[in-house]
Amino acid sequence: MIYGLEVVVRYLLGKDKAGRNLQVFPDDTFVVSYPRSGNTWARFLIANFVHPDEDVSFLNIERLIPDTSSQSSRALKHTPRPRIVKTHEYFDHRYPRVIYIVRDPRDVALSYYDFQRKYMQIEDAYPLERYVDDFVSGRLISADWGTWEENVASWIYTRGRRKEFLLVRYEDMLEDPTSELARIAVFLGIEPEASRLQRAVALSSADRMRQLEKMEQDQWIATRNRRKDIPFVGVAKAGGWRTSLPESCVRQIEAAWGDVMTLVGYGPATQTVLPGRS
Repeated sequence: MIYGLEVVVRYLLGKDKAGRNLQVFPDDTFVVSYPRSGNTWARFLIANFVHPDEDVSFLNIERLIPDTSSQSSRALKHTPRPRIVKTHEYFDHRYPRVIYIVRDPRDVALSYYDFQRKYMQIEDAYPLERYVDDFVSGRLISADWGTWEENVASWIYTRGRRKEFLLVRYEDMLEDPTSELARIAVFLGIEPEASRLQRAVALSSADRMRQLEKMEQDQWIATRNRRKDIPFVGVAKAGGWRTSLPESCVRQIEAAWGDVMTLVGYGPATQTVLPGRS
C-alpha cells in the first residue's frame, strides 16, 4: 500500500521516470538505440530538421524530443503530438514507428566506458578488460535494457522487415549525414528539401554540439552534476576500437555477438574459434 502511494505521489509531482511505463499514442515515433550508439546526435539532427524555427540546444532538446529515461510520465503525456520520443528500451510491441540507431559494439564499449567514468559509476582505474567482460555479460548499470546484442536483436528480428521500422547505422550517419537524415525525413513523411537538410546537419555537427555542451552542461539534465573533464559528446568517429580496444576484448565481443554484428554490417576482425570447434 505504501509503495503504491509513493508511486502515485511521484507521478503527481512529476518526479517519476517514464521508462517502459509511458503511455504510447498511435502517432508516436520512437528514436531507439542501445546506449552510446549515436542517439543524442540523431535527436539533434531530427530536431533541427523537424523544428527549423527552433534554436535547438541541450536546453530544449528534452522538450522537442524527450527522453523516457529522464522525463516523467506526466511530462511525456503532455508533450504535444505527434511526438518523437527517444528511448533505449528493448522491443516494445506498442511502439507504432521506430527509427533504430545501431553502432558497432566494439566502439560502443569504449564510448560506454568513458560515459560511466564521467557519471562516476566506475573508477578511472577500472580495467578495460574487466569492463568489456561486464559489457558482454550484461552486468552494466543499463542491464534493464539488455546487452547490446539483446537490444539490437529484439528490434531487428521483430520489426526489421516492416515499413514502420527504419534502421540507421551510426557509421553511415558519419559518412553521409545528409543522406541518412533524408531517409529519416522520408520515414517521417517530410519532404527532404536540400537546404533544410544541410542546415540541420550543420547545426548538429560534433563541433557545434561540443560547444553547446560546454555552455549548457550545468543545466542539461544528462550532464549537470557530472564530471566535466570527460565530455558527453564524444569524438564522433568510427573504428576507434581498432587501436584502443585490446585484442582479447575484440575477440570476446565477436565470439559472443558475431551473428548479430554481421547481420547489421559489422564483420569480425578476428577469426574466432569457438570451444569444441575447429
